[in-house]
Amino acid sequence: MWVANDALPTLSGGSQRLLAFLALRDRAVTRVAAAGTLWPDATQDHAFSSLRSALARLDEVTRDAVVSTPLDLSFAEGVAIDFREAQAIAHRLIDLDGAPATFDLSAAAVTALSTELLPDWYEDWVLVENEKWRQLRLHALEALATRLIEDGRLGEAVDAAVAAVKTEPLRESAQATLIRVHLAEHNQSEAINVYETYRDLLQTQLGIPPTPDLETLVSSLRSP
Repeated sequence: MWVANDALPTLSGGSQRLLAFLALRDRAVTRVAAAGTLWPDATQDHAFSSLRSALARLDEVTRDAVVSTPLDLSFAEGVAIDFREAQAIAHRLIDLDGAPATFDLSAAAVTALSTELLPDWYEDWVLVENEKWRQLRLHALEALATRLIEDGRLGEAVDAAVAAVKTEPLRESAQATLIRVHLAEHNQSEAINVYETYRDLLQTQLGIPPTPDLETLVSSLRSP
């Protein structure tokens, strides 16, 4: 569901939005909730009419993937949804008491966690879910980089940390994770460069300095 417009080019806009809405829910949703969320400015009768139209315009494959009852809508059991799989990766990575799967520590996991949810969709229900996903994947990318440092897989750790920084350049914990990777590689100049670039960005954008904790990471490397 990352790029529904490209993945489902033959479906109408209403049908695409319905599938995306269902994909973002981990349980059945009522027809009332679906219609009201997807067509918030329409009258109830018009919203229900639009929902029926969206269901009718599903193609053969997607129609079989949706379970439709007089009251509820959901995806059929066993339908694979990439967003839910990426969420599961993220939760395993940030679970300090659990052990991630082998796939969770792969380049493919970095790609999954670096992908924005439904880009170029600006409806309120998408923006809310996108922000929740952004926060979750940032924590997961930082956790992934940390686990890769512990495993000595420093090149891959750089990729995960850079992905976190790219997602939110002003996030200090992401910048700190990238600095830690460079320090683990004994790339002191890279670590200082990350710090100084971030310091300048903070000053330009927010007019504030980095925290003392971040300063401590590189203080021993800088000339007195």
